[in-house]
Amino acid sequence: MSNLWIDGLVVAVYFIVITAIGLRAGRGERSMESFAVGDRNIPWWAVMASILAAEISAATFLGAPGEGYATRNFTYAQLAIGTILARLIIAGVFIKPFYEFRVVSIYQYLSLRFGSRTRNASSAVFLVTRALASGTRLYVAAIVIVMTYEQITGVSLAPLSQVAVYSVALLIITAITALYTAVGGIKAVVWTDLIQATLMFGSLGFAIWTLMSRIPNGWTGVTDVLSGPKDFAIIDLGLTPGASFWTNVRNILESEYTIWAALIGSTFTTMATHGTDQDMVQRMLTAKNHQRSRLSLILSGLADLPLVLCFLLVGMLLWVHYREPGKDAPFAFFIVNDLPPGVRGILFAGIFATAMGSLSTALNALATSFTEDWYKTMIRPQATDAQTLRAARISTVVFSLILVFIGAGTAYAKIILHARIIPIVLGIFGYTYGSLLGIFLVGLLTKRRGNETGNLVAMLAGFVAVSLLSGLHNDLWALAHPVAAVGSKAPVLWAPYWLPTIEFPWRVAVGSIVTTCVALLFRTPEAQLVVAEAHLEAVRTRYGS
Repeated sequence: MSNLWIDGLVVAVYFIVITAIGLRAGRGERSMESFAVGDRNIPWWAVMASILAAEISAATFLGAPGEGYATRNFTYAQLAIGTILARLIIAGVFIKPFYEFRVVSIYQYLSLRFGSRTRNASSAVFLVTRALASGTRLYVAAIVIVMTYEQITGVSLAPLSQVAVYSVALLIITAITALYTAVGGIKAVVWTDLIQATLMFGSLGFAIWTLMSRIPNGWTGVTDVLSGPKDFAIIDLGLTPGASFWTNVRNILESEYTIWAALIGSTFTTMATHGTDQDMVQRMLTAKNHQRSRLSLILSGLADLPLVLCFLLVGMLLWVHYREPGKDAPFAFFIVNDLPPGVRGILFAGIFATAMGSLSTALNALATSFTEDWYKTMIRPQATDAQTLRAARISTVVFSLILVFIGAGTAYAKIILHARIIPIVLGIFGYTYGSLLGIFLVGLLTKRRGNETGNLVAMLAGFVAVSLLSGLHNDLWALAHPVAAVGSKAPVLWAPYWLPTIEFPWRVAVGSIVTTCVALLFRTPEAQLVVAEAHLEAVRTRYGS
C-alpha cells in the first residue's frame, strides 16, 4: 500500500472533473422547469445513461457480486425479466399523461386527478422512504475506505473508530455531490451520471478481465470449479415435486429468486420504482417528448440484463479466485488487496461514482418534490421563480445533511448495535411503494374511480397488508426484545403457521393489489374531474396539443 498516493490522486482527479462538469452543465438556470426537468431538452441517450446510473448504487456495485459469490449461479438475474416487462407497461401507461399534464413533480398529477390530500400523502411517503433508502445505502461506499485504512496500518479499527471513518467519508462524498446538484440541478445530474455510468461499466469490465487473467486456464478453469447442478443456472421454478399446491405457493412467496418473482414480483416492484418514484421519473421527464422518454426507458431495461449478469459473473469469478465461503464483501476485498496502484484508484472512483450517481438523483428529486408539493402549495404559494429556485437549492443542501445523518446512523446501528433494523430500513420501499403504485394505477387506468378519503384508506390498507405478510411486526418485536443467548430464537408476536412470510420481491405486488382494490371502491367527485380537464385545456392552450 506504499503507493496509495497514486490511488488518492486518481480519486481526487475524478472528484475535480465530475464537479467541474456538474457546475458547467447547470449554468444559467433561472426556473424550476430548468432545475427539475432541464427545460425538457436533454438527449434520450443521456437520459438512458442517467437511468442506469441512478439504478446502480454502491450497494449494488459491491453487493450484486456478493450474490454471485454466495450462490455461484445467475438466478438473481431472473429479476431483470420483470424490470423489462415493467418498463414496457410504464412506457405505455405512465409517461404520456405526465407529459400531457406538464407536471414537474409527478405527485402534482395526483393532485389534479384526486386532490391535494392524495398528493401530500404520496409526496410524504416518497420523501420519507427515499431519504431512508438513500441514506442507508450511502454507508456502503465507505467500506473500501475502512478496508484501505486497516490494510495500511495493519490494525483493525475499533467499532467507534469505524463509525467515525464512515461518517467523515459520507460527509465528503455528499458535500461534493450536493455542490454540483444544488447549483446545476437536473442537467448536472444527468451529464455527471453519463460520466459516472461510463466509469462504472468500464470498472466492471476491467474487473472481469483481471479476474479471468488470474484464474489458471481462464474460462476452462472457471467451469472446472463451477460444475455443480445449479452452477450457471438462470431459471429457478421454486417448485417442490410432489408437494401440495399451497405448499408450492408458500415456497414461491417465501423465495427471493424464482421465475415467478421475476415475472410478477419484479414487474410490480419496477413499476413502482420507475413509475411512481420522483427520483427515477424526473429524469425521464427531461427528454424532449414522451416518445423519446419511452425510448430511453425501454433501452435502459434491455441493458439491465447483461449488466446484472456481469455483476454476478464477477462474484462467481471471485469465488473461483478465493474459494473462501462466507467472505464478507468479496469485491471490495479484491479491490483493496489484489489490484495494483492506479488501477485500484480507478475502481475506487467507480465505487464513488455509483454512490454519487444515485445520491445526486435522490437529492434533486427530494428537493423538487419538497419545493413543488410543499413549498409552493403550503409554505409560500405566492413565491416568485427566483424564490422557488432558491428554496430548491437550499432544500438540496438540507436533504444532503439528512442523508449523511441517516448514513452515519446506519453505520452505527450495523457496527455497534448489530441491529436487525438494517434490512428493514434498506427494504423500506417494499412496505410503502405498493401503496403509491396502487393509487397511480387507479388514477391512470380509470377516469372516475378513487377519491381523497378512499385513497388514504387504501394506502393504509396496502401498508398494513405488506407489513403483516412480511413479518415486519415480528421483526420490530424482536428488535425490542433482543435474545442474549447465542442460538436462541427471538420471540414471535404473531405468525400463523399457514400464513406465508413473503420475501422482498413480493412486497410491492401485494401492497399495490390491496391498495388498488380498496381505492376502486370509491368514486371520483365530478368537481375534481372538472379541475383535471381545466388544467389539461390550459396546458394545451399554452404549449400546444
